[in-house]
Amino acid sequence: MKILVATDKPFAKVAVDGIRKETEAAGYELVLLEKYTEKYQLLNAVKDVDAIIIRSDSIDAEVVGAAENLKIIVRAGAGYDNVDLDAATAHRVCVMNTPGQNANAVAELATGLMLYAVRNLYNGTPGTELMGKKLGIHAYGNVGRNVTRIAKGIGMDIYAYDAFCPEEVMEKDGIKVVRSAKELYQLCDVISLHIPATAET
Repeated sequence: MKILVATDKPFAKVAVDGIRKETEAAGYELVLLEKYTEKYQLLNAVKDVDAIIIRSDSIDAEVVGAAENLKIIVRAGAGYDNVDLDAATAHRVCVMNTPGQNANAVAELATGLMLYAVRNLYNGTPGTELMGKKLGIHAYGNVGRNVTRIAKGIGMDIYAYDAFCPEEVMEKDGIKVVRSAKELYQLCDVISLHIPATAET
C-alpha cells in the first residue's frame, strides 16, 4: 500500500515522523508532497496511491478521478468540506476525519485572536481586556469546550448555543445556555464560532 501525505502547509516534523513510523511498521510505503503550489503537482502525486492524508488541501472530483487506486482519504482535522464527498462516494473511496485531534491548538489560536482584536490589533492604542466580557460559543464541540476552558481562566462570562449538544452538558460546564444563534450574537461582546461548513450552517 502506498500512502501520500499531501500538504501545501506541511505538518510539523514530529507529526510526519510519527506517520512514517506507523506506516513503515505496517509495511506500507509513505511519500510526501509538501509545500506544493500547483494542482498538477497533486494530480501527478495521486496517480498510484492507495491512501491520501491531507490537512486543508482540496480533494475535488478531478483529484479523486486521477487517483485510480485510491481507497481512503484522511483529513487531519474536524472538517471535511475540502473533500468532494460525492466524487469520493462515486469512486467508492472512504473519507475520514480526525475530530478533536487539534482542538486545543485551534482553541488557543481563537483565544489569541480575541486578545489581538480587543487590543486594537496592537496598533499602539490601549484597547481593552477580555476579563468580564461576555463570550458566546457557537457550537459546543471539541474546540468550543477548549475555548471555554481557556476563557474561564481569563475571567470571561460564557454563553453558548449549540443546536445539537444537550443543554445539560453545557450547563454542567457552568455555561449559560441561550436558545438561538441570534440571541447569542445579540447578547455577547465576543463570538467564537466553531460550526462546520454545511448546508444547515
